[in-house]
Amino acid sequence: FSGPVPELQLASQVLHVLFLFLPLLWALGILPPLDALLLWGMEQVLVFGLGGSPMSSNLRLLLMFGVSAGVAVCNYFIPSTLGVVLFSISTGYLLSLDLSQVGTLCRGPRAAFGDRGFRRGGSPPPPPSSFGWNLGCRELLLYLSLLLVAMAEAGLLHHFLGSVQSQSLVTGPQAPVSYLLLVLFCLCWALREIQGAYVFGGVLLNPLYPKGMSSVQTFKQRNRVLYIAAAIRRVLLYLVSPFAMIAFLSMDKSLQLLHKASLSVGFTRAFRVVWQSSEDALLQMVVVVLVRLAAGNNMLPGWDNLGTGVQLLLVGLLIDRLTQFLAKLKFTVTVLVTSWTEKKQRRQTAGTLLALNASLCPLLLVVVTLSALLSAPLLPLFTLPIFLVGFPRPQRSWPGPVGTACPCPDSIFYQQMSGSLASALRTAFARGSLGSLAPGSHFLGRFQDRMVWIMILERGYGYCTVNIKGLELQETSCHTVEARRVDEVFEAAFERPERLGFTQGFNLHWGNALTPCAALAVRVYSDARNVLSGIIDSHDNLRKLQDDFLKALVWLLLRYCVQKHKGFLWRSEEGPGVGGRKSQSSQLAQTTCNQPPEAVMLESNVSSLRFRQDSSSLTSFGDWSDEDDLFGPQPARRTVALVTAEAQPGHTALQTGASLPGSVEMDSLFENMALSALQPLQPLGLGIGMPAVDKGRNPEVFRESPGSLPQLNFSCPQSEVFNLPTGWRTAPLLPSRLLQLRPLFPEDWFWFTLGHFGPDVQGETSEDMTKALKEDEALKELHAQVALSCLISLGAESAFTSPSYVYRLYCGDIPWTEGLDWLSSSKELYQLALRAFRFSFKLLFDQASLGPMESPEELFSTLEEYERDWYIGLVTEKGWHDSVLQEKPFLFSLGHDLAMV
Repeated sequence: FSGPVPELQLASQVLHVLFLFLPLLWALGILPPLDALLLWGMEQVLVFGLGGSPMSSNLRLLLMFGVSAGVAVCNYFIPSTLGVVLFSISTGYLLSLDLSQVGTLCRGPRAAFGDRGFRRGGSPPPPPSSFGWNLGCRELLLYLSLLLVAMAEAGLLHHFLGSVQSQSLVTGPQAPVSYLLLVLFCLCWALREIQGAYVFGGVLLNPLYPKGMSSVQTFKQRNRVLYIAAAIRRVLLYLVSPFAMIAFLSMDKSLQLLHKASLSVGFTRAFRVVWQSSEDALLQMVVVVLVRLAAGNNMLPGWDNLGTGVQLLLVGLLIDRLTQFLAKLKFTVTVLVTSWTEKKQRRQTAGTLLALNASLCPLLLVVVTLSALLSAPLLPLFTLPIFLVGFPRPQRSWPGPVGTACPCPDSIFYQQMSGSLASALRTAFARGSLGSLAPGSHFLGRFQDRMVWIMILERGYGYCTVNIKGLELQETSCHTVEARRVDEVFEAAFERPERLGFTQGFNLHWGNALTPCAALAVRVYSDARNVLSGIIDSHDNLRKLQDDFLKALVWLLLRYCVQKHKGFLWRSEEGPGVGGRKSQSSQLAQTTCNQPPEAVMLESNVSSLRFRQDSSSLTSFGDWSDEDDLFGPQPARRTVALVTAEAQPGHTALQTGASLPGSVEMDSLFENMALSALQPLQPLGLGIGMPAVDKGRNPEVFRESPGSLPQLNFSCPQSEVFNLPTGWRTAPLLPSRLLQLRPLFPEDWFWFTLGHFGPDVQGETSEDMTKALKEDEALKELHAQVALSCLISLGAESAFTSPSYVYRLYCGDIPWTEGLDWLSSSKELYQLALRAFRFSFKLLFDQASLGPMESPEELFSTLEEYERDWYIGLVTEKGWHDSVLQEKPFLFSLGHDLAMV
């Protein structure tokens, strides 16, 4: 340079002063890291300078920023204003769509349509990453039609009316469109306002919103009027308003001065934000129209010279910063007030800090204003009413990838509900019941003891990307108090009775940080805990358990034969685990889960979400911890879970196991651990352990080899279908022992069940064939031998007398018997026996609660329902997790709580 440059000298002076404060800024956490500063700068330029939206990932932000900046540069060099209008509309529309679905469409129509219609009875669809239309052939035609109509409208209006000069908005070509925009804004605002539980910023209860959440059907019927209003609003906002705003911009006279950098950027943003955020663009355009109407025929030199595009940019930036200032000012006042009114937050220095904030009120306002201007977080230091400005960063609160951060037994329930919740949110976003959505908004979902935190990451034309996170349960007293407070806010909004007076129309929790928004229908499991005192310790019920076990086992054996004949493979992963699992428990609690669509309430900084469910069924839990002498005196011990890996053909299963079948639990010196939980010791040359093996005795005396078994002579040819594997007849039990238990076998039930399963395997239904099956004694003796062998192997040849023994059998922790090794050697038979016992226990509970079965037909249909609609097992089993993801209607489990008194 030939001489000093004033601008560089000024920059040098400012930087010299700034460098002095860098250590202080770094210590206070205001100085941002370089990567956060760059991402924040790109996000601010993309949103307010180029009309885009905050992106859901850093890669999407970099790509979108580069493409959007390239569009603005191209607009600067395009010589024709008509070309600029058409190019801006086309690129703005395309960039406002969810272009990530193009890859899904290219992979094939099956992927594009999301496998719709192929998931009945299977696993639920995965939670979508964005909400709105799924990109397919029909959607492409719709998008193309909208784009062509928008370009034709803008081109014609700009060609014929764009050059008309008028000093007044009242007499110019934009006048009719301006009044139309005002009417559209008022209608859209009113229709959106009546969709939520509160109106006027959460001050008053909405009189049109349905009262009570007794059932989903009733709620939807009462909400029908609001559905119609929401449909009208959606048409006005997403179809009528964009074309009205395009017409307003296409006829603007400042388009003739496009070859300026500011005007080029302004109109690039204006034509894109019409699609990217139609509701915000409508508000900004209405503000510009009101300013012009207020000015009338008078000129505003500084304002009019900016051009419409830059005016819209400034209005959008001003509205955003003003909104942030008011929200952060409310947050500041809330922290100051609660630091004194809440006892747990009141400290000895609370009065001093409040007096300090009051005396330094101008400085506090400066901190809040600076935080709003920088779009940076406002940080209360150590939760004290001392506020600092956090460093600027992108709006995403959780920059990490989506996934399970802390796996726990309830993670599977959050995973199951995410798809249904995403679908419900899509409907709520389209209706406007959650208010004006903006990236960075937070919502809190609440259902029973579960909470979901929802954050909007990205928003465009017809889609909205969100992040859904399940929160920890109420495991501490603080969590319980917080959850109860949230419930009180919800109850005041959604469970209010008929209003008795004018004062009940006000929101009593208006000052709360959470304002209830709406109720949504979501498919989710409901939990119910039940104590089995008086049921499992009843001797009458325990005596009935043996008979129910044999009936359930006979039903499962015959069903197994039918499935095998039809070619169905036995799915062992859905059945109970071979080794079983022992949950740390004591009071028996079983549960079943029911998930019909239920009402859900949503809440954020102005909203929250809550599920309502009417369910008379029970739900299951894994680990309880109650103490009770229901099972007799038991030594207190801590069970240590083993991790066992079982390799199977084609896959490897990793399980957390409990005591192995055949092990004996006793007190040990290893910190009260069960001996079965210890790693096995290496043999030292002595044959010590259980079961003892007499090497001097020929094992064939007690267990016949499959080759030495007598040939079965069935009298009916169809009986071969119901033949059981040969290995299932080789139980090491004396024939006299089986003969002694022979009267326990339910012959009438066997013939009844065989009569129902017989037609399933016959080509033609024949009464003679069915009669021949029922007269086949060899078939009956075969099933009797296998069923009674399983009964002895489970140690249940005498009636069940101990609730603790019933619980151990349910968990698969079977004490050693002489037939257990034989039963465990056949995986399929072991699963059938364990499943039969669990079915019989469920029958015991149902009959104790609802009354005994009145007929064999009722018992048969009940077992079919168990097989079809229930998962009966333990929460730690893989089948439980698979059933939750497949949305089995009911789940049932058993727990044992050592801490219950």
